[in-house]
Amino acid sequence: MQVVFLTVVLDLLGFGLVIPLMPYYAESFSASPLQVTLLASIYSLAQFFFAPLWGQASDRWGRRPTLVLSVLMTGVMLAGFASSSALWMLFLFRGLHGVFTANIAIAQACMADLTTPETRARGMGLIGAAFGVGFTFGPALGGGLSQFGLAVPIWVAAGLSFLNFLLAWRFLPETRRPDSAASRRSIDPTALLRALRHPAVGLCIALTFVYIFAFAGMETTFTLLAKHQHGLGALEVGLMLGVVGIVGAAVQGGLIHRLVRRFGEAVLLPPALGGVAVGVAAIAYAPLTVPMLAVFVVLACGQGVASPALQSLVSRGVGAEEQGEILGSNQSMSALARALGPACGGWLYEHSSPEAPFLVAGALLVVAAAIAVPAGRAALSARAAG
Repeated sequence: MQVVFLTVVLDLLGFGLVIPLMPYYAESFSASPLQVTLLASIYSLAQFFFAPLWGQASDRWGRRPTLVLSVLMTGVMLAGFASSSALWMLFLFRGLHGVFTANIAIAQACMADLTTPETRARGMGLIGAAFGVGFTFGPALGGGLSQFGLAVPIWVAAGLSFLNFLLAWRFLPETRRPDSAASRRSIDPTALLRALRHPAVGLCIALTFVYIFAFAGMETTFTLLAKHQHGLGALEVGLMLGVVGIVGAAVQGGLIHRLVRRFGEAVLLPPALGGVAVGVAAIAYAPLTVPMLAVFVVLACGQGVASPALQSLVSRGVGAEEQGEILGSNQSMSALARALGPACGGWLYEHSSPEAPFLVAGALLVVAAAIAVPAGRAALSARAAG
């Protein structure tokens, strides 16, 4: 588990390095606010198409070779992004970067291989904690390095990916059973539709879309709000997001296991999503600095519970031979939401008001909290029946 955790930490640390400087970097190529958010969308759109294929590939050919390959190519595409000289090149390499970082489903499948249904939330919580570590130190480090040039953090992220490749090549074990029936299954691009119709987890996968769509729309437009409404630079944005990452990592790395053991994922999910809804909506009007940080702490606590609880429900609702495909499809829905959410958020920011993306996202998260009740029941009922 520790090796998988380290692999995801390095992967997400490189991703987190780029987050606070993305609008500033894109605007240096004369990108509009809508183009800035579309740059995030094309990355996630690529993940939408490729996450199920990576998950199925890991079912068929093994977790280790697919994860190692994707990590290597992540470094290559980051290097291309850092050396771009025109806006169209940013879109090209950002899209290809999304193709190869659609690999979180492989890490989730590794955790599913290594855990029992009873400890699944803890394993998924470690993946979430890896996100937290990446988003804690990545944005803060990226913001600091941006003082030496906007491309510098991207080159550092590429270097981390190459280091991750070497470590994964040397230490990452194969976790999939060699006699798995999935090794004889062909790669099927229609897996996402099959997953959405799944009687146990289809509703959970749909919930993933609503939740991530709302959150991604807020996440991308926050940097624009911070820059244009509050006058913050990449360093200040990175440090603020770093505080959020610390809270999220603490919740997902330790607290989530005790909460799930006492209450269960299905009980925790609706109030956690409600907490995220409150935090997201409050960002629109929270003043700097302490009130804004307090809002982000509320948001991070809710997300720290909601994300691993939802991933655990998806994983627990299916058998071992479906883990890669179903988790890949769930990751794909997350990627589609991350493609559409920023574009919608950018449109609302540019054509309605700076507050609109946050208020709309909060309303959608209230809907997600309502969907979570029947979604959790379906996943647990199917597992109990199996």
